[in-house]
Amino acid sequence: MGKIEKIFKLTAHGTNVRTEIMAGVTTFLTMAYILVVNPNILSAAGMDATAVLVATSLGSAIATAVMAFAANLPFALSAGMGLNAFMAYTVVIGMGMTWQTALFAVFIEGIIFIILTFLKVREAIFNAIPMKLKIAVSVGIGLFICFIGLQNAGIVVASDSTLVTLVDFGADFRHGGICALLALIGVLITAVLYVCKIKGSILIGIVETWILGIIAQATGLYVPNPEAGFFSAYPQVGITDFSKVSETFGQCFTVDLAKVGMMTFVSVVFAFLFVDIFDSIGTLIGGAEQGGLLDENGKLPNVNQALMADAVGTTTGAMLGTSTITTFVESVAGIAAGGRTGLTALTVAVLFAISSFFAPIFTSVPSFATAPALIVVGFLMFRAAGKLLLSDEHNLAETFPAYICIIAMPLFYSIAEGIALGVISYVVINIACRIARRFQPKMCLVPRCSGMMYGLAILFVLKYIFL
Repeated sequence: MGKIEKIFKLTAHGTNVRTEIMAGVTTFLTMAYILVVNPNILSAAGMDATAVLVATSLGSAIATAVMAFAANLPFALSAGMGLNAFMAYTVVIGMGMTWQTALFAVFIEGIIFIILTFLKVREAIFNAIPMKLKIAVSVGIGLFICFIGLQNAGIVVASDSTLVTLVDFGADFRHGGICALLALIGVLITAVLYVCKIKGSILIGIVETWILGIIAQATGLYVPNPEAGFFSAYPQVGITDFSKVSETFGQCFTVDLAKVGMMTFVSVVFAFLFVDIFDSIGTLIGGAEQGGLLDENGKLPNVNQALMADAVGTTTGAMLGTSTITTFVESVAGIAAGGRTGLTALTVAVLFAISSFFAPIFTSVPSFATAPALIVVGFLMFRAAGKLLLSDEHNLAETFPAYICIIAMPLFYSIAEGIALGVISYVVINIACRIARRFQPKMCLVPRCSGMMYGLAILFVLKYIFL
């Protein structure tokens, strides 16, 4: 115990081993779905699903372990959703690149990340974002992961007329209807446990909802239909076939860029780079604000080491055979469960390493059991909105961009887009108000933008024009 205390400084962070481990298990359970989803997505690009699963679990374990020991922060990393779809459907299927070339683009992105992190460029970006926007990022991520939870549970479904709508519980009750109902029950269970201040409430909520699902399946209320995405709620036992790893390991170096075109390759690298930079920064901001990890100046201790973890993870993941490794938004589930140090991250890393051997067991946790955790954590992050709503008139020039940032994340399904639109609107409003004050000196003062904010706004605008 003394060595753990020395490494992770649990007492100084007001936590203990039990809390940190439970927080790590909570985070892992909420993001274990990536072990199923990522192989499914990348297999569409022609990659072997088992090889991708092993690469994902090992890449996640390595990157999260780096986060634990180098940054001592409770964030977990894995293959980023959205980035994997971009690689499979846009780069490989849409643009006709081989998946080996796409992995090489991810590898180059990781190398650039390491350089930018070493030069502290990404840390400067993190620190340049004003505190109001950092709060907005936390709130926006809260709504975003709540929306993801509602989707994972099947409570929110697609609609031709309104884009999204509430599921029809009775239309397909023994499949989608019962799953959505179980998720809603899970939300109430988790909420009651949290309100009653039961330690480990989010993890307990996941387990209890899973047990209800097992009972529902045993009694015939829930009928699995794997082809439609409704899998068995029973725990699955099996061993991973490691012989498949050779099909992706090191394949990122077997490419011929002359057949691709350098400009096309560079544009793909920058697309990966742009989205990953601001997804990871956004997640760190949101999780750190939720866990009270930011200092009085809105800075996160060891942020450069945290950013280096996903840079190393991206590079390692590409060599193993998976898409971009990035900081996972589901980390806030563990932070909400009390995780404050790298011991939470180390727990996740160990579970990912174990899952590479027994992946079927970990991937059998149904989405309707983990979805309530995301919905409840969304609420916990949304509470930070009070810090914006209570702002006085003097801060409207900061509050409105914060509003844009918040609504953009769930509606555009992207943390990066929320940050981009928040930064652009912040700079535009700031400039416009400063010009207006020359004619109306009594107008409210607006905070001065840093040079980095102007640079980011220009970068975002150029991104929308050229990418």
